[in-house]
Amino acid sequence: MSKYIQPPDSRLKSSLEFTKTPTDKFAVFTTNVLGSMAFLLGSLAFFAAWVIWNLVSPNPFDRFPFPVLALVASLFAIILSVTVLINQNRQGHMDKVRQQVEFEVNVRAESEITMVLNMLHEIHQKLGLKTEEDKELEEMKEMTDVKQIHHTIDEEQNGNQI
Repeated sequence: MSKYIQPPDSRLKSSLEFTKTPTDKFAVFTTNVLGSMAFLLGSLAFFAAWVIWNLVSPNPFDRFPFPVLALVASLFAIILSVTVLINQNRQGHMDKVRQQVEFEVNVRAESEITMVLNMLHEIHQKLGLKTEEDKELEEMKEMTDVKQIHHTIDEEQNGNQI
């Protein structure tokens, strides 16, 4: 492997997964279980068995209109909705981190491309090749002012909020 080619940082993926604490691991496990087709089918089978048992049994424990089943279903809905909210919060946090990493990589890549353009232009000049004045090339050789980009974005966002 060339000394200039760096292997991808394997720590980045693991840091984006956010499964470091037991709470994170539990949230991932819960989301995976509650979001599976097997869980849906099992729940449907459970509710169907509950209804059928209480309709045909000589000693039903939850007579029609099934108030205990309604209570169980309500608690079940609360647990599922909280699980969905937890998962959305985790995904939102992961998206923010990914966006930040992507932005930093893009800024670094732009800086490197600018440096390569400058080096290529210098080589071109040292070889004595005739060059025409190219305004677009000169603009591309300038470093991007990230603070100015942030300032412009902030102004646009403030203008859109009014």
